[in-house]
Amino acid sequence: MNRIVVIGLGIFGINVVRDLYEAGFEVYALDKSKEAVQKVKDFSTKAIVADGADREVMELIGIQEDDTVIISFGEDLAASTLITLHLKQLKVKNIIVKAPNEDHKMILEKVGATDVIIPEKEIAGKLARSIISPNVLDYLPLSDDYMIFEMAPPDTFFGKTIAELQLRNRCHIEVIAIRDVLLDRIHMIPPASFVIKDGDVLVIVGREADIKKIK
Repeated sequence: MNRIVVIGLGIFGINVVRDLYEAGFEVYALDKSKEAVQKVKDFSTKAIVADGADREVMELIGIQEDDTVIISFGEDLAASTLITLHLKQLKVKNIIVKAPNEDHKMILEKVGATDVIIPEKEIAGKLARSIISPNVLDYLPLSDDYMIFEMAPPDTFFGKTIAELQLRNRCHIEVIAIRDVLLDRIHMIPPASFVIKDGDVLVIVGREADIKKIK
């Protein structure tokens, strides 16, 4: 299993370290703040007080090409850019950087970041969608048009089969899985005869505009 190195231990970085470590990954956590490093020492493989922007630090850690490095500095574009450049020189293949806005994202991509995320934008999008479509629990963009949605079915779906609902014909969406929350079981590619009940969660593919047709 490849090592993951998280540089920058704000709220975002600390939660990434915890989640990845609990998932069984080897996680190194770095920050200049001793206090921040202390917060992750119990749920990281190694917690290090160091300046992640110092190339010598990266070499001492022994960062490899196959490591995944996550840079979480918020507004400090200079530090994020410098670390990204160092990592590119070390031929690291997976460089994930947290950015505050689209302008910073564009710069970081230019200098070699393989993935740039804007958490605030993503959270805002999810919040807005939860208000616009309350049944939608989560979503994963596939393209500009299509997404995979996880949604709680309306009460009017209960006791009906997928065939009876005619979701493909009426709403132009496809049910690719159904998760039984109560039994913690998932039914992949359910048949048309599958009866939807309370406690089921639908995993569907479609356009966002078509998902909104489900009331």
